[in-house]
Amino acid sequence: FFFFFFWLAQRDEPRGIIMAEDALAKSGTTMAPDHVTETTGFWFLEDVTPDLRMSMRLKGMTFEGKSEFQRIQVVETAEFGKTLVLDGKSQSARFDEFVYHECLVHPSMLLHGNPKKVFVGGGGELATTREVMKHTSVERCVMVDLDPVVVDVCKEQLPEWGDGCTEDERLEVVCTDAYAWLREHEEKFDVIIMDIADPIEAGPGYVLYTEEFYNFAVTRLNPGGVLVTQSGPGDLHNHTECCTVIHQTLRTAFDRVCPYFASVPSFGSNWAWNVAWAPKKVEGDAAGDVTASLAVDEAAMKAGATDIDAAIESRIAGGAAALKFYDAEAHRGIFGIPKPIRQAIEGETRIMTVENPVFMY
Repeated sequence: FFFFFFWLAQRDEPRGIIMAEDALAKSGTTMAPDHVTETTGFWFLEDVTPDLRMSMRLKGMTFEGKSEFQRIQVVETAEFGKTLVLDGKSQSARFDEFVYHECLVHPSMLLHGNPKKVFVGGGGELATTREVMKHTSVERCVMVDLDPVVVDVCKEQLPEWGDGCTEDERLEVVCTDAYAWLREHEEKFDVIIMDIADPIEAGPGYVLYTEEFYNFAVTRLNPGGVLVTQSGPGDLHNHTECCTVIHQTLRTAFDRVCPYFASVPSFGSNWAWNVAWAPKKVEGDAAGDVTASLAVDEAAMKAGATDIDAAIESRIAGGAAALKFYDAEAHRGIFGIPKPIRQAIEGETRIMTVENPVFMY
């Protein structure tokens, strides 16, 4: 039996709460009780929107601590298994983390004809780099995450997320601000993958979703380079929180931007990503350098511009057996966007800037 409860707050509202079963049944408010009596179960509660909350039976907590930047937990729920929680928000769960990470990495990597150098912003769980390192063309990958404590906790508590990728000599892991690292280094990359914290008001990561950042990021892409970013919730009831804004903001820096969506149940919502290529600003003769990605438009990307299954077999170590979710049919599914969301994307006018950010709940 557990004899405690733990309440996590993000800003002034509760975001992730662990409550005793009897207290949960009696409580009609959004606040945790002042004390908890002995009970046979605990529940992890997480807000999805201001009016929607998920409730999951908690089996245990294996880590709880606080870094310079955020509160960190590793919990295990009956429904989704081991889960990394930062500031009360689930980041990835054993049940479905492969969906999120394969969707984040492989469409952009396969869009590029021959990605040799990859930059990962964020990615402290190391699962993003796990997927990147499956591509045999990769010669160098730099992962820059702000919080060294998160990286260390994930190595210890969630070793299957990284699956030993830090032993790969092609990977360099740096713990600092991703934007600052890119500014301080003139190195250019074939693919930039932004696996960063959601743009929330209390967090520093929102700058990495702004017009200023995207217009800078294109200067760190090689000709034919591709940028992909996680883009927050993407369901019928919450896709305008930030996904549509991120898409519109990317269009200030790139001629071609494609949103896509997949079900990630542990997030309580479908999730969104945006992949962007063909920068508006190019240097030197880069404009005339037609690579595989520059020859692809949005319609072709949605349909699967290349033979995806053949590309997986030839370009990913282990081929199709190395992936749990992504293949040609899954690609067509995640890029097949429902009409209301397509209309919202087309009608979005907001652009996120440093001075005018847009925050998700």
